[in-house]
Amino acid sequence: MAEAVEPGYSSEGFRSMFFMLTPNESSYQKLEDVPQYVQQATPFFVGLMVLEMVVGLLKTGSPVVTISDVLTSVSCGMISRIPLLLMRSCELTAYIFVWNRYRLLDLPWDSAWTWWLTFVGVDFCYYWLHRLAHEVSIMWAAHQVHHSSEYYNLAVALRQSLTQQFTSWIFYLPMALIAPPTVFAVHIQLNLLYQFWIHTELIRDLGPLEWVFNTPKHHRVHHGRNEYCIDKNYGGILIIWDRLFGTFAEESDKVVFGLVFPINTFEILYVQLHYYSYLWGRSNTFKTVGDKLSTFFKGPSWRPGKPRLGDHVDNPKVTGQEVPHDPSWPLPLQLYVVVHFLMALGTYHDLFENKMMLSQLTVLGMGGYVLLTLTSLGFIVDRRPTAAFLEMLRCVVMVTMQRCGCMKPLLSSLAVPTEAFVSLSLLFWALQSFSQLLHIEKKAD
Repeated sequence: MAEAVEPGYSSEGFRSMFFMLTPNESSYQKLEDVPQYVQQATPFFVGLMVLEMVVGLLKTGSPVVTISDVLTSVSCGMISRIPLLLMRSCELTAYIFVWNRYRLLDLPWDSAWTWWLTFVGVDFCYYWLHRLAHEVSIMWAAHQVHHSSEYYNLAVALRQSLTQQFTSWIFYLPMALIAPPTVFAVHIQLNLLYQFWIHTELIRDLGPLEWVFNTPKHHRVHHGRNEYCIDKNYGGILIIWDRLFGTFAEESDKVVFGLVFPINTFEILYVQLHYYSYLWGRSNTFKTVGDKLSTFFKGPSWRPGKPRLGDHVDNPKVTGQEVPHDPSWPLPLQLYVVVHFLMALGTYHDLFENKMMLSQLTVLGMGGYVLLTLTSLGFIVDRRPTAAFLEMLRCVVMVTMQRCGCMKPLLSSLAVPTEAFVSLSLLFWALQSFSQLLHIEKKAD
């Protein structure tokens, strides 16, 4: 069967994004031989996003993305993987535990039948995971991150939740009773990768494929906040589950994307965690224990006296004329945010590439710096009053990391210019902070 493939720019990485691998080339006896398909596909994520921007600009005459929204989406994807620095995937860890102790069958790892059975099983489990992530409020608190963008482009596919992985593992445990972990490890990645390319408005209709497969046309409906779109089209690779279980909807009226109540912010921790705080506050408005618990375990629209999933009576009416939240901010500030984001992305890449060779303290330090950077840049985009103070603190941390050798320039030839740029950044935000303090003191007088 298949040999282990080194991560890199391989055709396998590209084909894995469209579920174009055969059982013969993607079946493995040992777990350590299973390729990191998501890692292999990363260069193609970037390439396809750039292609979408170019084609979208040529086709529509306007950008299909904004800097603030794209950076927020990619930042969410980065944060969602930070727990992997400290532990193995929750889904795979729980799966192996159940397989080792409770499996009912020993299906052969090198059988095409096993491969296809696992494909169908993983997609079926994903359907129910995805459906309950919309129908159970505490799970929606995690999944709403993915729906928080008011745009629909390939970058939105990367807008993933930090916390969803802590419940998703439960839904795949039935597969652990029959399917070998190596086959599951392949399909959990392929199922995720397939869902990247369906996040685009540029592909309109794929004809007969629409009957069986999840496509951009179907998934646009899923991301809509129009009433006909809500809680529809949960499928991962296959759309047949939605057709079978009554959750399918065709695209009709213009789809307006995003949450029913848009959050209008690019601050990354708020995007990730705000709904938990909202649920807690809402539960405290109810008097009975039953109603308090129902706040977390019934649908997001539930209220006492309403059905389990609630209704859409209180939802804002969608007219089709809605404009996404896109605050204006100066071009120099946009360039600053992009450059510092790319520097943080380089540190993030180095961290994951070398995590096995780094001390736990270094891993925590670099991970904390990445999280601080993404938070601070979100404050700048939002033009928060405290942005200057937080960014000054971050620049101090960045200078310290450079001195300790924990942060490398994007290119070795840019080492000196990078250090100068960071120092100037620190000086600028220190002056901004000092100016704000003087302004506060004058107002107090």
